Amino acid sequence: MDERPRLQKLISRAGIASRRKAEVLIAAGRVTIDGRVARLGDRAGPGEDVRIDGRPLAVREPHVTYLLNKPAGYVTTASDERGRPTVMQLVPARPGLHPVGRLDMDSEGLLVLTTDGDLTLTLTHPRFEHEKEYRVHTLPGLVADHDLASLERGVVLEDGPAAAVSARRAPGGAVVVLREGRKRQVRRMLASVGYEVERLVRTRVGALELGPLAPGEFRRLEDEDLDRLRTPSPLV
Repeated sequence: MDERPRLQKLISRAGIASRRKAEVLIAAGRVTIDGRVARLGDRAGPGEDVRIDGRPLAVREPHVTYLLNKPAGYVTTASDERGRPTVMQLVPARPGLHPVGRLDMDSEGLLVLTTDGDLTLTLTHPRFEHEKEYRVHTLPGLVADHDLASLERGVVLEDGPAAAVSARRAPGGAVVVLREGRKRQVRRMLASVGYEVERLVRTRVGALELGPLAPGEFRRLEDEDLDRLRTPSPLV
């Protein structure tokens, strides 16, 4: 399978034109690859001489982004001075690849890893309002309605007040949605209303869902996935 990006995507990524306008340039015969006139559907990568109207186009190594179903027992860092396993051991090695945000060592679920710094900023900056959804299994079990209401109204933690966007019942616990990600926040919020979190799985970030991946499995995100990931969560 040819993993090189299509020519219009390369042109768009370089900031020369939108993909639609890049297609017009290609159809007009104004783009060449290694001296031959390019056609719609052609692909190109590093090392190939791509030109528009005779001017060279800088062809960069494309960014790569993975969705990982993080298992418990892995730390969300590039390396660990204590020798603990890290999430980087679960995905292919790529220069510049890094986890976006964090999941605690004993937490599981959706984790994005990318080489794209702009995407990292989009997902971590508060102004983009990305929701994060967590499936929580608790002791002593099903979370009572009045405690769910308390989570939505807001509770006071040692580092300040915190409120869930939504909190609803689920078998054996609850589903909690946040727009922030303080350290062990979901666990601390549940503890404040009298519940111990036995298991915590992040199932969604923004519009991107974990899906059927088994713990430890990953997949490379396609353009459609990345478009969903960059879409801010709707304000409620």
